[in-house]
Amino acid sequence: MKIGIIGGGQLARMLILAGYPLGLDFTVLDPAPDACAAPLCDHLCAPYDDPAALARLAEECEVITYEFENVSLEALEKLAGKCAIYPPLKALAESRDRLREKTLFQSLEIPTTRFLAIDRFEELETAPRILGWPFLLKTRRFGYDGKGQHLIRHRQDMETAWQALQGQPLIGESFIPFQREVSIIGVRNRQGDIAFYPLSENVHKQGILHISRSRAGDSQTETARALARRLMEHLDYVGVLALEMFELNGRLLANEMAPRVHNSGHWTIEGAETSQFENHLRAILGLPLGETKALQHTAMVNFIGVLPEPADVLEQPGAHLHIYGKAERPGRKVGHATVRAPDSKTLEIRLHQLLALLP
Repeated sequence: MKIGIIGGGQLARMLILAGYPLGLDFTVLDPAPDACAAPLCDHLCAPYDDPAALARLAEECEVITYEFENVSLEALEKLAGKCAIYPPLKALAESRDRLREKTLFQSLEIPTTRFLAIDRFEELETAPRILGWPFLLKTRRFGYDGKGQHLIRHRQDMETAWQALQGQPLIGESFIPFQREVSIIGVRNRQGDIAFYPLSENVHKQGILHISRSRAGDSQTETARALARRLMEHLDYVGVLALEMFELNGRLLANEMAPRVHNSGHWTIEGAETSQFENHLRAILGLPLGETKALQHTAMVNFIGVLPEPADVLEQPGAHLHIYGKAERPGRKVGHATVRAPDSKTLEIRLHQLLALLP
């Protein structure tokens, strides 16, 4: 059985590695000749919206999935009926536009920060009346890893942000002094069975995820799972979904969802009975879901821009190294490591030893 993946980055690479033991074959569609998933599978080197490449992908594959949200929804809609596509395109449509996404959360009574659409400079000038100070001005689409957003602290920031972002649909969001960032990774298969991983507690650096810690037994787990379940059932979702949230004074506020395998779930490769990547494949193929419980206390560290010496990482107790095969450059995710331990205190010691290896 062959699965098509739109996008050939590290998420596609890890999906393929998880699919090999299941006897699955893969084709990725990616315009980059050096896409890091390409050495592991068939590679259609063409733009993501190329009609001929998409038609070939639908011909060759039983199921198509995607590794990021900024794919052509219109192009995928033309494949409807020719090939199964999961997660469903309704989820893709909602998640790729921040305003639609927040409006969906609101309609499902999933708490969020205050937000409003901003299409004119006059609306930006009056935004503090609704959002307060400071607030964030973001592009509604194509924003990831901190891109496409500005923090507005004073009126003089408005002109700079507007010059940088104008011409694109924008959204304003209240900035909140949250205590921590968390995410819940859920998976739902074609039959409607749902499973959740333990809550992930996340730390970002310059807008890019830096560290994720699995938090089995966290006090916010059931609340997070209930919110994600509401979302998945509404969307008739199939596959892995991540719901990212802020915790503020004991309350969870949804920030965004990702209709795909997610960076904050990388710890599941070594830290859970079944990884998020294998469970995504099981879900989209209609197979029984795997057990999602944590095996030990686990954390994940992203390597951004440059890799540490592999031998130094592998020397650390409980550490597992993942290198993506991508050229090093500033701001680029080039690999990650997971580290496991029998208790939380030992995990923190091992995690800090791992962090000390970073340039």
